[in-house]
Amino acid sequence: MFLHGTSRVNGRGHLEIGGCDTTELAHTYGTPLYIYDEALIREKCRAYVKAFEESGFRFQVAYASKAFMCIAMCQLIAEENMSLDVVSSGELYTALKAGFPAERIHFHGNNKTEDELKMALDAGIGCFVVDNFFELELLHDLAQKEERIVSILLRLTPGIEAHTHEYISTGQDDSKFGFGVASGQALQAVKRALDKPFYKLLGIHSHIGSQIFETTGFIGAIEVLGEFLEQVRTETKYEIEVLNLGGGFGIRYTAEDDPLPVSKYVQVITEEVRRQFTARNYPLPEIWIEPGRSIVGEAGTTLYTVGAIKDIPGIRKYVAIDGGMSDNIRPALYQAKYEAMLANRADEPAAEVVSIAGKCCESGDMLIWDYALPKAEPGDLLAVSCTGAYGYSMANNYNRIRRPAVVFVKDGRADVAVKRESYEDLVRNDRVIVCALSQSV
Repeated sequence: MFLHGTSRVNGRGHLEIGGCDTTELAHTYGTPLYIYDEALIREKCRAYVKAFEESGFRFQVAYASKAFMCIAMCQLIAEENMSLDVVSSGELYTALKAGFPAERIHFHGNNKTEDELKMALDAGIGCFVVDNFFELELLHDLAQKEERIVSILLRLTPGIEAHTHEYISTGQDDSKFGFGVASGQALQAVKRALDKPFYKLLGIHSHIGSQIFETTGFIGAIEVLGEFLEQVRTETKYEIEVLNLGGGFGIRYTAEDDPLPVSKYVQVITEEVRRQFTARNYPLPEIWIEPGRSIVGEAGTTLYTVGAIKDIPGIRKYVAIDGGMSDNIRPALYQAKYEAMLANRADEPAAEVVSIAGKCCESGDMLIWDYALPKAEPGDLLAVSCTGAYGYSMANNYNRIRRPAVVFVKDGRADVAVKRESYEDLVRNDRVIVCALSQSV
């Protein structure tokens, strides 16, 4: 397993993260356990900010909170002077509960409800990313009733298909997100927005996908958007202030992945924006981006306890752990791949090839197929790396399994960011229904 950030094998042969021995973390907090390397999260945040500072562009880096969100994470992002991208009232509520500055919150989503829009208006958030004509009318009606000018971006689909899994590719023409450029809907949306007195149209937004390892998709999107903005200026005289190019920057899950450094993504993006806009004699916009996975993905490790072991001679050996698709659904959903190690025997060589099975009552609950490990025994600790993004945030209570705890580790200290769910938490919202039949007995 590749060791990211502060992860290392200590003198006891144990995996250590943030100066904390993972065997001790397991003893104190139990398993499954999400462990976040705080220093690595901050390092990633600062890498984006530094790259943009060196570019000479005005910018905002907004953390895409859907990747992983809790109050502690919002506080960390606030401390790093970044903005925050939310996509639901729940994420917005969490951000406000954390004391995150509302003016640095951007609200995304392809089907924001009236209640969600009202909540965001009442909070005074910085920007709404409008996704469709329904929202374009609804949000303006609400703003007009309150006689409040609302800053918006329009989300566009530039027709670029990123080289990624089809479920996480979002910039193509056939997408549930945004106004299509090729269809003419994007131009129509701009004209409508400019005609509405309670809108301040800051600019446009585009997000072409996730887990992207190359820059050609971003270059293509910027070219399409540059041509589109020239058309907009010709027909309306309007020039944008903000160009939001979304996120999607890839990380290393396994040796098959070869992501670029943060600085390279930013360099290519800013150089292409400068080239396209300068060629059109168009004022350089402020650039916004929305990294999520690339901020927290490599900083997260999930720790499990090994339980049952099933050896089918000549076929496969299964090693079962005390978690699975209830805490990491990505392998079942996206066929995502991960690396792992025995955290309590991290200095031992691999001795056999096994498949890591989850405990859910689903044959598809498999975390890792055919992976080389030391000979595992019940009670060993299995660490799976790079689970920081879309692990906890997509966790669920399937089979009434309790969601794990989350700890942040740094400089030998562990702090609980999210408590492990209790059995009482599982039934907290349940209600007993006494039916007429039972009452008559």
